[in-house]
Amino acid sequence: MKILIALDASAHSERALEFVTRMRWPAGSRVIVLSVLQPVANLLTAPAEAGPIPAELLEEERRKLGEVVARSENTLREAGFSSEGRVLVGDPRDALVQVAQEERADLIVLGSHGRTGLAKLILGSVSSHVVTHAPCSVMVVKAERRS
Repeated sequence: MKILIALDASAHSERALEFVTRMRWPAGSRVIVLSVLQPVANLLTAPAEAGPIPAELLEEERRKLGEVVARSENTLREAGFSSEGRVLVGDPRDALVQVAQEERADLIVLGSHGRTGLAKLILGSVSSHVVTHAPCSVMVVKAERRS
C-alpha cells in the first residue's frame, strides 16, 4: 500500500502522523511524506504584506518544513515503514492531488485544522479540496475534542 501523508508544522499534522504510525497496514506499505510551502503571504495573518514572500523567508520556511519532513520520516522508519520525504512549493491542494496521481497513492492522510465559517471561506480548506479531487481515498484526521 502506498500512503501519502501531508504535513505542515502544526499539531494537526502531528495527529495525522500518529494515526499512520498507530494503524496496522499491509506488509511492505510505503509512506510518502509531503509538505508544501505556499509562496504567497496570507491576507488574514499579514494583510500589509500580502503577496509573494521574499526569497530569504521562503528559503527559511522551506528549511523548517524540511526538518518537519525529516523528523517524520525518522518516526515512520522507527515504526517499521519505508518512507520518502519531499518539500514542494506551490498550492498545497493542487500539489497533494498531483503527487497522489503521479505516485498512484492508495491513500492520502492529512490533518484537519477544523476551521469553520469565515476563516474556512477565506483561507480555503485543503482537506475539502483533496477529498473532492484526489484519485484515491482520503483520511482526514481531526484533532481531539476539548471538554
